[in-house]
Amino acid sequence: MTFEFNLQGNRRGAIAALAMTLLAVSVSAAAGVPANITAAVADNARPDEDKQRDANRKPGETLAFADVTAGEQIGELTPGGGYFSRILSKAIGPKGHVFAIVPPRSPTAPADQPDRNAPIKALAADPNYSNISVEERVAGKVSLPAPVDLIFTAQNYHDLHNVPDLDVAAFNKSVFDALTPGGLYVIVDHSAQTGSGSRDTSTLHRIDVDTVRQEVTAAGFKIVARSNILKNTADDRTARVFDPTVRGKTDQFILKFRKPKK
Repeated sequence: MTFEFNLQGNRRGAIAALAMTLLAVSVSAAAGVPANITAAVADNARPDEDKQRDANRKPGETLAFADVTAGEQIGELTPGGGYFSRILSKAIGPKGHVFAIVPPRSPTAPADQPDRNAPIKALAADPNYSNISVEERVAGKVSLPAPVDLIFTAQNYHDLHNVPDLDVAAFNKSVFDALTPGGLYVIVDHSAQTGSGSRDTSTLHRIDVDTVRQEVTAAGFKIVARSNILKNTADDRTARVFDPTVRGKTDQFILKFRKPKK
């Protein structure tokens, strides 16, 4: 957008017009995030630690891109501590449900090893988030009590390539089967360098966006859209995502796929 000022005219009027225009643009952008998601992000029950990450993770815009609506049934892959789980829970409301899909504890794990699923189990037990349940599933396959409207995963897809003997194609096919016809599969992940494929999944914890697109569409999905709201050109995609210079601020992509209705 270009603004031109008549230096001989009323500067105050021009500045006021510019301010109104910018306000309109800002309101329009905010209006792009539905009220249910805006309220969920603003939920006072969210931990301060989560809220401090919002500026970089843009949860409102991300879930708006994922078309999250009230009453939806959602499967969330490997939700970690529940950053998105809390927001999804509130955004879909009491008629919706979030199935937090996590791998089970290894039967060979030492008895004193902490349960890495403890944080999400604690969240599911919280009355504030009674529409969340934890689904412990064998790594490599998604199976749920009933078909869902959305499968969502953030910063985890690359790790599919790091699980020994996991068949990524079979995994994506299981996601396809877990969705209702017309359902969405939304993937957020750290960008690797173009053309790198899955080379950096275990070292840098990044993956090439084109590799994700090819793998998911091979399972029968149709690509709907790609969002660049998490793009960061200052990240040259050569550092580990845990490196202090980029942690929390990596260049990321969001892909939205749809299961055909027929």
